[in-house]
Amino acid sequence: MSNSKVVVVTGVSSGIGRAAALAFAKRGCRVFGTVRNLAHAQPIPGIELIEMDIRDQESVQRGIQAIMAWGKRIDVLVNSAGVTLLGATEETSVAEGQALFDTNLFGMLRTIQAVLPHMRAQRSGRIVNVSSVLGFLPAPYMGLYSASKHAVEGLSETLDHEVRKFGVRVALVEPSFTKTNLDLNAPQARAMIAAYDAERSVVAQAIQQNVEKAPAPDAVVSTIVDAALGTWRMRHTPKGEASLLAKLRRFMPAGPVGAGVRKTFGLA
Repeated sequence: MSNSKVVVVTGVSSGIGRAAALAFAKRGCRVFGTVRNLAHAQPIPGIELIEMDIRDQESVQRGIQAIMAWGKRIDVLVNSAGVTLLGATEETSVAEGQALFDTNLFGMLRTIQAVLPHMRAQRSGRIVNVSSVLGFLPAPYMGLYSASKHAVEGLSETLDHEVRKFGVRVALVEPSFTKTNLDLNAPQARAMIAAYDAERSVVAQAIQQNVEKAPAPDAVVSTIVDAALGTWRMRHTPKGEASLLAKLRRFMPAGPVGAGVRKTFGLA
């Protein structure tokens, strides 16, 4: 793929999405970045901002139509918008789970379905879905978030089989802890149960510590750009912890992997 591609990146207000949009622009791509509220968004040099709430079907359709009107095509879609939630599975309400899935899975689905007709018509395209190592590993006290990323992985693998005949390929990027505000400011389930208080507190502290010492989004962004513009493969894990975890999950027995997960999250 050449550098003169039209790239759409969702969730560019901050974090990985913002950094990815800037990286694509530096590669010479024409970049459209989506934000939920254009009036409150900070301008990003070299990025054309589009108001699009991925939780709203009509907003997604309007956003993609606007991009097609200005860009005439969409070569790459990067689904980076996402939310997280901290809490025991028993504490997490169905409504909270639905809200999380509405962004992390169904928001992605709405955007993919809006973009695919255009990619099919041009017989080419690349869809990059930002997942997580929690798409193939468990995360105590992040059950619904982990479930949403497992769902993203299943959707992505299935979709790739369905659209490759149209010249469209789908790829996953699976980062580990990254220094962004997403995990530092993670909301907690509202209906807390006292029996989980001690462990939940330990896990929350472990997450904060891991995020604080985690690398900036640069490695993740480099991986996203490679997944979008390089030779296709399904899974892309940034160098370092994410790649190591992928290898451990694949080759090590479940017992040691589980013990490692518990240690990471501060559990005995």
